[in-house]
Amino acid sequence: MIQTLQTTPKIDSVQPVGETRLLIRFRNGEQRTYDCGPLLSRPEFHLLTSPAFFRAVQVDAGGHGISWNDDIDLSEYELWNNGEPVASSAMPAGVPVSRR
Repeated sequence: MIQTLQTTPKIDSVQPVGETRLLIRFRNGEQRTYDCGPLLSRPEFHLLTSPAFFRAVQVDAGGHGISWNDDIDLSEYELWNNGEPVASSAMPAGVPVSRR
């Protein structure tokens, strides 16, 4: 029997939702929410406590992750595996998305 490796889908868009959550749309059409709250206690993610900085999130070139600056980023693997699936009907209509 041949097994195929399942690859992590690339990211199409990211949108901040609330103070610590992100809504990520993947290129396979699925969406997941990711809670950044647990990361805020780590020194390398401290800047995310600033609402303006948190909202500045963008998709990295090629959809391989998201980032806020050169030092703060998350991979598509992390977001896919640790995000919570969202039903497509739960996505707010007409809400702008951030793409790079």
